[in-house]
Parts: sequence; structure tokens; C-alpha cells
Amino acid sequence: MENSQTKINRNRKRRALHVRKRVRGTAEKPRLCVVKSNAHIHVQLINDEAAHTLASTSTLSGEFRQTEFNRKNKSSAHQLGLKIAELAQAKEVKKIVFDRGPFKYHGVIAAVADGAREGGLEF
Repeated sequence: MENSQTKINRNRKRRALHVRKRVRGTAEKPRLCVVKSNAHIHVQLINDEAAHTLASTSTLSGEFRQTEFNRKNKSSAHQLGLKIAELAQAKEVKKIVFDRGPFKYHGVIAAVADGAREGGLEF
């Protein structure tokens, strides 16, 4: 017999695989991976062909640590989206594929996507 936490974890992994089997990052169009924990948000641009992270930022990074954007909320997520778009433009990346992982596309995840779009990324 499985308990409720085991079932939750199994369903989360299933959702993540369902999304990631369709989403692959390349050098021209890297994958924007968003991971959220109970307290923070992490965002990475990943080239899956070379298994290389092009750029990353999070609410734990130095520039956000001493500001009001050092925790998980929509305004912090929007700022992370703008920052990752700025880092991508520095690497001359215009188009990306969005990887939400096991998370539903609403709230914090949607705020990251909106910030990235506002920053100039296309997906």
C-alpha cells in the first residue's frame, strides 16, 4: 500500500517526464528550465545536446540576496525572467523552449515566463 506522499512524488515525476520528453534544448534554442522550492526559484538556460548550462540565476544569487526579490513570489519571479533574458541576450540567444517541469503553468512559473518575454526572449 502506498502513502499519499509517495503518490504525490510519483505523479510529480510523471508530469515532469511528460513535459521533458517533448522539450529539448539546442545551441540555437536552449531550454529555459524553471525549478521552484518552498522558499526560492532557480532558472537555467540549458543546451541539452552539449549537456551545458549557458546561464543561470536564482533568488539566492548575490544580486537578489539583499533586495526584496530574495524569496519566492510573483514579483521576484518576474525579475528573474528579466535577468535570464538579459543573460541570454549577452550570449546572443533570442529563442528558447520553456520547461516548466512538474509545475503547472500559473503563478510563479507564469511570472518567470512573462518576465522572460518582456526581456526579449521568444517562445
